Amino acid sequence: MAQTDISTLKGFIKEFYYRFMHDEVVGLSAQLAYFFLLSLFPFLIFIITLIGYLPISLDDLLGLVSKFAPGETMHLIETNLRQILDEPRGGLLSFGVIATIWSASNGINAIIRALNRAYDVHENRSYIISRLIAICLTVAMIVVIIIALLLPVFGKAIGLFLFTHFGISKSFMAIWDFIRIFISFFVMVVVLAMLYYFAPNKKLRISEVWYGVFFATIGWQLVSLAFSYFVLNFGNYTATYGSLGGIIVLMIWFYLSAMVIILGGEINAILRMAKMTRN
Repeated sequence: MAQTDISTLKGFIKEFYYRFMHDEVVGLSAQLAYFFLLSLFPFLIFIITLIGYLPISLDDLLGLVSKFAPGETMHLIETNLRQILDEPRGGLLSFGVIATIWSASNGINAIIRALNRAYDVHENRSYIISRLIAICLTVAMIVVIIIALLLPVFGKAIGLFLFTHFGISKSFMAIWDFIRIFISFFVMVVVLAMLYYFAPNKKLRISEVWYGVFFATIGWQLVSLAFSYFVLNFGNYTATYGSLGGIIVLMIWFYLSAMVIILGGEINAILRMAKMTRN
């Protein structure tokens, strides 16, 4: 670990660069992108299996995903997901679901290893414990995403119920509609807060993860928008990779997203180290 005064902006940037190189953020991001790709469709299929018992459609789920995924990536996800769901699969809420959760948790497990690297700690939790943490975080993410899907569907009805039965002013309805617009942002905040707090093999305070959470939340959305604009206007991946163009775009998006998540963890680790140094 480099001995750097990180109480100043210059020192923080120097430490940030050191960790970027020393912790091999580029390589870890590539690993995470690979696991994200393997986990994506099992994760979405499991969510669709659950929301099949709720008044939520596949289009509602795809609408939430489309807020982050670049256009060509979104087309690839939608096409393949509909193709998978059209095939007969038998009872999903059985052993197949357990296998699906296990597969989907691989991405979370990779994030755990990356955040342990950021905090310079080894994973001394048993394989079963670390895998259970990954599965629990996966299930928690599913719950949060389902809530995010339910709010747009039932948000208006919930607001009208509160307005009618509790005599809440009309201004509340405007505020409620405004809150529902930013659901995707709050979903990201909650999911990342859970990841940064529970994933590392380090006892943390919840107050120690917020800088990384907001960096990753805003950074991910900005990176997704910028990459989507680039693909739409400049990057003709289909001309270079043919039918694999959509997969290449998806992998690059996963790669950039993984890098943002890892950098958020690095920021939390740097600020925690700075706080401990001051104390």
